[in-house]
Amino acid sequence: MRFNVSGKALLAQLQAVSKVINAKNALAILDNFLLTVKDNTLTITGSDQENVMTASLEVMESECDGEIAVNAKRLLNIVKEISGQPLTFYINDENKEIDIKFLNGHFNFMGIDATEFPRLKDQEEDKETLILPAGVVLNGIENTLFAASTDPIRPIMTGIYWDIFPDKIVFVSSDTHKLVKYTNSTVTPGTETSFILPAKPAAIVRSLLAKDEGEVQVIKDSKSATFNFGQYSLSTRFIKGNYPKYDRVIPQDSPFHMVVDRDTFLNAMRRVSLFASQASGLTKINVQPTEMLLAAQDLDYSTCAEERVDCDYKGNAMTIGFNSTYLIEVLTNLKSDTIIIDLCDPARPGLFRPLTQEEGEDIVMLQSPMQVIE
Repeated sequence: MRFNVSGKALLAQLQAVSKVINAKNALAILDNFLLTVKDNTLTITGSDQENVMTASLEVMESECDGEIAVNAKRLLNIVKEISGQPLTFYINDENKEIDIKFLNGHFNFMGIDATEFPRLKDQEEDKETLILPAGVVLNGIENTLFAASTDPIRPIMTGIYWDIFPDKIVFVSSDTHKLVKYTNSTVTPGTETSFILPAKPAAIVRSLLAKDEGEVQVIKDSKSATFNFGQYSLSTRFIKGNYPKYDRVIPQDSPFHMVVDRDTFLNAMRRVSLFASQASGLTKINVQPTEMLLAAQDLDYSTCAEERVDCDYKGNAMTIGFNSTYLIEVLTNLKSDTIIIDLCDPARPGLFRPLTQEEGEDIVMLQSPMQVIE
């Protein structure tokens, strides 16, 4: 087997597929890329058993279709050093010897029989296809991924819940301390279904997808989905289990509302949080009609900090406590110059929203309070 390929194009696709390969694999073969040449197209495949990623690119010329497994780290390091040149791959189909020729030299090493590489299992016959705008998928993942849990004790909370309705799609994530619900009604999927997408494939899709990509094809059955976009394809298994009823934990009757500049609030929180207790991360927020007082202290080190932030608040004065780390995450991921915070009392969650929502979008972030002892 022989083929010519652009070093720059090859490097981009290798780097994309490498995102799915774990640093340590239970199966040694998963340390490799699977290279497949067919009809003048090179397909690069990587897998971690749960996820399978493929990227394709056109080769300039090829002789004889075929496939071979190549150590991913070695091939990446090689192509990085000669990415600005056209490369010619010579592969001996009998002994799996690989020779890569470039302008002033060549590299020679051994590949692995491609039959050892695990193959993607066929999806169930009862499957459905969704066509979604790339921007909708990207916004849904970007707004929710940060709030997914990293605690393996509750695996269903470690992914993004896709709740799909005929006239809208809802993305939800939560780590039980904070919850994000992003609704997009600019799409009409025309079906009602749901699944929990693990964080790893969600992060891969986010890193490779561009808002102007066009459309994302999602082919799903009861256990898995394949995302097709551009030159990439990502197949992943869903997280098993029933996602909690997220609407039940979102207060529907918060009567008090505060409007504040997001950057001012965020920067003040970052400064005050430096003095929060390392054990609890508690920051107290005393809310008044025209300002709020942020306060944190660490009794173990006899340190404290306070800062005032202007706001427009309509409601009863109160002091509510939040974990500073979680609150900073919420404020960082709210993409709005001005935000509105809905409150009820110090024992109930605060709801954070952009003051002005984009057309067809609705995003709400919930932050659970902490007990404040005066």
